[in-house]
Amino acid sequence: MLRVNKLKEKLNQGKTVIGPFMKLSSPAVVEVLGNAGFDFVIIDTEHGPISTETAENLIRAAELVGITPIVRVSNNDSNQISKALDIGALGIQVPQISSGEDAKKAVKSCKYSPKGERGVCRFVRAASYSAMNRFEYFSMSNNETLVILQVEGTEGVNELDQILEVPDVDIIFLGPYDLSQSLGLPGQIDHPKVEAKMCEVISKAKKKGITIGTF
Repeated sequence: MLRVNKLKEKLNQGKTVIGPFMKLSSPAVVEVLGNAGFDFVIIDTEHGPISTETAENLIRAAELVGITPIVRVSNNDSNQISKALDIGALGIQVPQISSGEDAKKAVKSCKYSPKGERGVCRFVRAASYSAMNRFEYFSMSNNETLVILQVEGTEGVNELDQILEVPDVDIIFLGPYDLSQSLGLPGQIDHPKVEAKMCEVISKAKKKGITIGTF
């Protein structure tokens, strides 16, 4: 069965979407979030104990209640990204993006050819364990997968123009805590210097038509 990313549909319509980070291992919590009306859940494998196997069951729960499952991987690693997509994630959030090259690497890991270099395996959950037509699966995955890049430090902000030029980036996510630390103001996320940097990113992304996410 073809999977439709409702979150991507809403973003394409210019709607504001809201969802929490998930560091707990209980599928019941994801069910509660979906029933509460959130648009998405970010299954956090960067900070927290969630394994790939646990993430798979959290994704099942998300699908059950119609909430879009996003997986935040721990780093810009093609193997981690591939595993998260194979178990059914409809969005990948990649932390610590600091350059255009980082952005290109993340996109390539998320997309099949001709857009990327994602490892090909159709005998996975996302492809209904090969029950789905292979060509429909490759096309669906490229079209429906959200690529979310976290710009968290001054280096990434300084390289933002290059990052925004990379095709197939859907969302730039601002990490205010890491940004505050990179400015020598750890934890002071409401400091004027932190807010000024965030506003700078928002302004540039808006001109490129790219959605901004943050806490």
